[in-house]
Amino acid sequence: MADPRGFITTPRQEAPKRPVEERLQDWQEVYEGSPGKVLLPIIGDQAGRCMDCGIPFCHTGCPLGNLIPEWNDLVWHDDWAGALDRLHATNNFPEFTGRLCPAPCETACVVAINRDAVTIKNVEVAIIDKGFADRRVVPQPADWHTGHTVAVVGSGPAGLAAAQQLTRAGHTVAVFERDDAPGGLLRYGIPEFKMEKVVLDRRIRQMKDEGTNFRCNVDVGRTVTGRQLRDRYDAVVLATGATVPRDVALPGRDLDGIMFAMDYLVPSNRASLGETVDGQVTAEGKHVVIIGGGDTGADCLGTALRQGALSVTQLDHNVEPPTDRPEHEPWPMYPKVFRISSANEEGGERVHKASTVEFTGEDGVVTGLKLVDVVRENRVNTPVEGTERTIPCDLVLLAMGYTGPEPEILEQFGVELDDRGMIARGQDFATSADGVYACGDAGRGQSLIVWAIAEGRACAAEVDAHLSGSTKLPRPVRPADTAIVV
Repeated sequence: MADPRGFITTPRQEAPKRPVEERLQDWQEVYEGSPGKVLLPIIGDQAGRCMDCGIPFCHTGCPLGNLIPEWNDLVWHDDWAGALDRLHATNNFPEFTGRLCPAPCETACVVAINRDAVTIKNVEVAIIDKGFADRRVVPQPADWHTGHTVAVVGSGPAGLAAAQQLTRAGHTVAVFERDDAPGGLLRYGIPEFKMEKVVLDRRIRQMKDEGTNFRCNVDVGRTVTGRQLRDRYDAVVLATGATVPRDVALPGRDLDGIMFAMDYLVPSNRASLGETVDGQVTAEGKHVVIIGGGDTGADCLGTALRQGALSVTQLDHNVEPPTDRPEHEPWPMYPKVFRISSANEEGGERVHKASTVEFTGEDGVVTGLKLVDVVRENRVNTPVEGTERTIPCDLVLLAMGYTGPEPEILEQFGVELDDRGMIARGQDFATSADGVYACGDAGRGQSLIVWAIAEGRACAAEVDAHLSGSTKLPRPVRPADTAIVV
């Protein structure tokens, strides 16, 4: 193991962030320099806090089954090449998860039973960033080609993982993306301050060098039909995500100035990359209200603050979670606790137990939002009498999650849906349409990036077995697998 007393003698230390007043002036990642570089002086001792416990529950917390104790030990012994190999053994894109995943592995860490968990994400991102800096992350082209062809629809984390695994297995893979560059929501949905796009681009370059073909500006269902893809390719993988946003049916919803989060974030992210975006809606000089307390809401918050919003209020109908793990969500479950994102550190007001009643406006433009305190039980909000009030707003962003994949895509391939409105799949990720598979949020529903990558890897194994008769690719998860929850 690493340091046998490290978890006792070494305190947890996370990557330092830049001062709030500095990072609000730009769109760069919030950390002081590249996370990999800034972490190097401390990361060996942090990796040494790993207990190398007999049963590493961090494996259970992470659906990828990351070999966390192994690469912690290798880092502590200064074997960065070995650590990189063990990291890539289970995760195609640790540079994404190390920045974007909420780290259920850390809440399942054995050290976290009565101490601060190992900084698993920090170790992970330090290993991969150093790997790229040392030019150890190189293309891994297949030794031979099977002659089989696969179309992957969607280039988010699930689609990219499936594509890379299938390309390395020797199949000819084409990834279809309707945007002008690959990455899905990683490209234009995630703000630069959470992950700069150079991180995505360097991985895409590796995939291209391995032989994966990317077909951008191709809107499946319009530019090319589902029938054409099924006729042209031996298998099709649907990794389109669950991109239909949840809406509200309230008085005043049709007022200008009320929009879905992604309709606001995508143009904002393009503009932050230096593009000229016609008709872009910004938060500059406005009172902004964000409905939704999740990650997308936090992305809107950080973006609005950087654009110069006068105020930002984030509404969440849930009770404010406790700061410590609640008794009914014991270790190693992923608990609902009060989490502070980098955007929350930067400003804005968070209001819990609040539900929107009505939007008010003048001359067809929103000017206010009427809300009421609620008691939420069994997923039902009960208004608290006498708490109704109106807050001023010039821009309302709806960030309440997503209901499922876009129906136009589903109609193109004729796949059946389950009772949640997601793509129905067997245990082999196959849909009701012959030769068509589905992975990621399109089948699982809105979930974490680690689940998307895990499903992409597992789906690739099933496609490989279907095409080749057998497979050596890993199957980290099954479609019915879930996280440990109450």
